[in-house]
Amino acid sequence: MRGRDPFEEHRASTPLELLFDLTFAVAFGVAGNQFAHLVAEGHLVSGLAGFGFAMFAVVWAWINFSWFASAFDTDDWPYRVTTMVQMVGVLILALGLPQLFASIDQKGAIDNEVVVLGYVAMRIAMVAQWLRAAASDPVHRPAAVSYVVTLLVAQAGWVVLLVAPVTGAQTFIWGSVLIVVEMSGPVIAERMRGGTPWHVGHIVERHALLVIITLGEGVIGTVASISAVVDRQGWNPDAVLVAVAGIGLTFGLWWTYYILPSAEILSVRRNRSFVWGYGHLLIFAALVAVGTGLHLAATFIEGQSVLGATGTVLALALPVGLFIIFIYALYSYLVRVTDWLHALLLLGGLGALLLAVWLADAGFPMTWCLIVVTGAPLITVVGYESVGHRHRDAALRIAIGRAGAE
Repeated sequence: MRGRDPFEEHRASTPLELLFDLTFAVAFGVAGNQFAHLVAEGHLVSGLAGFGFAMFAVVWAWINFSWFASAFDTDDWPYRVTTMVQMVGVLILALGLPQLFASIDQKGAIDNEVVVLGYVAMRIAMVAQWLRAAASDPVHRPAAVSYVVTLLVAQAGWVVLLVAPVTGAQTFIWGSVLIVVEMSGPVIAERMRGGTPWHVGHIVERHALLVIITLGEGVIGTVASISAVVDRQGWNPDAVLVAVAGIGLTFGLWWTYYILPSAEILSVRRNRSFVWGYGHLLIFAALVAVGTGLHLAATFIEGQSVLGATGTVLALALPVGLFIIFIYALYSYLVRVTDWLHALLLLGGLGALLLAVWLADAGFPMTWCLIVVTGAPLITVVGYESVGHRHRDAALRIAIGRAGAE
């Protein structure tokens, strides 16, 4: 298990990586459903706490595996078996999410035994991978050992926290410390201990593929909303509008993601990968929350939600708005070239979301409010397909020129 060539041509995601991603689709679905259930009952704070806990556990484990695979994937039988163990850990974690959300909502001790068991299983399997890399690759051994140490310290902390008599608040406080420990691993290893030979094109593709997985929650939420309309009213124009809104929103968010010049910039500025990679924690969480928002629209249409029309539209508009903000913020961080067009497109998208909330508050039908929400990413899509690509190309010439001059 020696480091792969970071400039290898035609490097792409493997079938094993795609299979690995499917387990995360399950975890995202369970987390999104539990979040929607609590919000529909009016328990927003409990829902947010559980959702944040779940999203970190699921996405961080995926990120760590994917960057390891980008640098050391051997695709031999030990690597495949260790990956399978991590997949089992994801499913165990997903099975424990309902108890986690319920215990947080009850304001007592947090029932996170199954979640921690699944998470630790994933991370210990990852430790085995890093130990194998450390033993096989002397050049990258210091970085691999750094990953091993931070992972073991964090997992020991999660186990201690699991058996210690702590309250729910103390669990979140100490859990936050352990999250910092885990997230410090890549910084220490990559910046202070020589780093690993991850492949820019491969890692960009891997993140883009998980974006598609998370967008699947939007498709599921759309189906739920259409079913709610059909069950109450039969097939009518409202059902068609909901289908257009849900799929249009999902497609627009996917299209918007690809304004990021990730591969172009990371190829010449590898040190910007930390903010880029960590920033995807927020992007993935926002996309899963969009699916939650569409589920809440379905529960509202069915009359099973305590949220009013305004609250329901807001529950969808907020994650859509956050996703768009995160994309433009990450673009600005990567390129670092001022562009007035981006400011206009961002304001236009956020304006569409505010309009949707206002329409809901004014009593307009939910289906029309969903159509207006769909307009938020559509503004970026239209802007880019008309003039935005020229702005992007010009900004990239400046950014890449700066990198070459240094």
